Amino acid sequence: MTDSRLARQTAERLIGSRAQLLKCPCLVGFDGFVEHTYRVVQERQGPTKWAPYRSLEDFLSKLRGGASTLWLEIVHETTRMAGDGPQTAFGLSTLGAPVHYVGMCGSESLHPVFSELGKRATVHPLLDPAPVHVLEFDDQRVSLAQEGNLGEFTWEIIKKRLGEANFKKLWNEAHLVAMLNWSRLPHLSQIWKKILSEIATRSDARKPVLIDLGDPSARAEPDLLGALKILEEFQERYDIFLLLNEPEAFHVAKVFRLKKPAATPQGIASLASLLREKLGLHTVVIHPTRFCAGADPQEPQGVWIEGPYTAKPKVQSGAGAHFNAGFATARLLGLSLAHSLQLAAACSGFYVRHATSPNREQLVRFLQTL
Repeated sequence: MTDSRLARQTAERLIGSRAQLLKCPCLVGFDGFVEHTYRVVQERQGPTKWAPYRSLEDFLSKLRGGASTLWLEIVHETTRMAGDGPQTAFGLSTLGAPVHYVGMCGSESLHPVFSELGKRATVHPLLDPAPVHVLEFDDQRVSLAQEGNLGEFTWEIIKKRLGEANFKKLWNEAHLVAMLNWSRLPHLSQIWKKILSEIATRSDARKPVLIDLGDPSARAEPDLLGALKILEEFQERYDIFLLLNEPEAFHVAKVFRLKKPAATPQGIASLASLLREKLGLHTVVIHPTRFCAGADPQEPQGVWIEGPYTAKPKVQSGAGAHFNAGFATARLLGLSLAHSLQLAAACSGFYVRHATSPNREQLVRFLQTL
């Protein structure tokens, strides 16, 4: 649907939400990256002047040029915090919810790139972040990750560095939990099993738990099916919200031998409904770049909203994490699915336009312009 009234209603609900959000502590985990971004030089025009490859296709054309040896110059641009978990935690805390972040933000102390997150949230660093080197183009990014220490993030690390009792306290006190980037954390499925067997209690039944799989195509099909089966077990106790971008949703549908739908709002809403029914989860949300859709117990056939798309974003990475942050905030406020999608899309839309996480006042003003 395209309805400015929905955006205005969402803005009105966000106004005055500060006190309510402050009463809703959240637990987010577990990944963490230090991202080094580069531009690839297409033409050197002088000691300090150069022109980059603007599109990935132009760069690939150079690679396909037939030379047996290529010399490519890169220019470093930024070093920054990255990861679905840290960026979601940053966005959620900026909107006003108290956040505990548990994850790969440093082994003994907080890594410097996470210092701003440490000012907004309570960070529990358990393991050094993984480095990732990104080639930036105007239209796409190519990430080259060194993921070795991601395989070291285990339940044993949580118990050793944080303590099982401390983790259980954070889990039980959280009004919402977000566990993100499953595809990059090889032991996350095992951690989920330990949470179910050793942490979950009857008193926290129906707690909302947000799940972001990352890129499920990077994992073997049996691993993905096993992870989704564990989420079914979680759903017996908690309300599971599975958030997917369009390629991730299509991959999950392929694994379940579901027909790929038309990439239209109605087609994606229908796919969200089918995946929710197939997986047996509380809510499934799918967020392409121009719109988003979802299905839940109140909207089992699916609902969609048009997003605040921009053809010229200031930043490409982090849009999905800020969608997560906006959606989590909406769930804490008890908004309907349509209003939750609107808040999530607006949070992401503001972020890609300004390259910064919106606070409540900024997001209210942005929603009022839609």
